[in-house]
Amino acid sequence: MPEGPTLVIAKEKLHSFIGKKIISAGGYAKVDMDQLYGQKITDIKTWGKHLLICFTDFTVQIHFLMFGSFLVDETKRINPKLHLHFADTDLYFYMTSVHIIYEPLTRVYDFSADIMNNAWDAKKAVQKMKDQPSAMVCDSLLDQRIFSGSGNIIKNEVLFRLKLHPQNTISNLPAAKLTALAKETRKYAFDFLKWKLKNEFSKHWQAYEQKECPRCEIPLHKKLLGKTKRQTYFCDNCQVKY
Repeated sequence: MPEGPTLVIAKEKLHSFIGKKIISAGGYAKVDMDQLYGQKITDIKTWGKHLLICFTDFTVQIHFLMFGSFLVDETKRINPKLHLHFADTDLYFYMTSVHIIYEPLTRVYDFSADIMNNAWDAKKAVQKMKDQPSAMVCDSLLDQRIFSGSGNIIKNEVLFRLKLHPQNTISNLPAAKLTALAKETRKYAFDFLKWKLKNEFSKHWQAYEQKECPRCEIPLHKKLLGKTKRQTYFCDNCQVKY
C-alpha cells in the first residue's frame, strides 16, 4: 500500500493536469461520470494515503488500496477504475477506490494529522496517542487519525530508529519517547521521500523485510502484531519494552 511520501510524488507527477478540462470520463467506479464532463481540475492535493483531485464544487478522492496505480497515456490489460480523457492526454487509475467529496476538504480532513503536510502538528499527535493509552505503539503508528500517511514501512523503521519495541503500550512510554515518536515519524517520512526520488529507498531499510539487526548482528523477529495484524520486524535485544 502506498504511504504518504509516495502520494506526494504522485501529486507532483500529476501537477500538469491542473487547469485541464475533462472531455469524457469512464471506468467502473461507482460515481456519476456525467458529472465529471466539462469540469476543470483546479488543484491536486494529498491527505495521507488519499490523492485528491479538486474541482470547483467537489473533489474526487482516490485511495490506492494495496495494489492501486495510475498511468498517463498508457493502458493496462485490465479495465481502469477511472479514466479521465482530456483534449491532449489521458489519465487512468487502476485497482483503486474512487469517491466524490462534496464538502470542503477542511471539514473532511484534519491536515494537522498529515505527516507530509505543512500543517502537521506533533503536539496534537502526542495528545491523540495519550488519548488511547492501552494502544500498542505499532497500532498507533498506523492510525491515520494520528499519523496520516504512515504505513507499515514507516512504522517498522521509526520504531527501530528509536529503539522502541512494537508491543509497548502508549501508557508505558515516557513522555519524551512519545514526543520523539511524533517527530521521528515526520522526519523519516521526508527521508522516505528523498530516497524514493533517488530510487534507493529499500537500500536504507534497517528493519523492514530485513533478517538481521544491523546494531546487534542477531536475527530480527518477524511477527503479525497489534490489532492491525501487520507484519512487524523488530529486535528483542535493542528495542526496549517499557
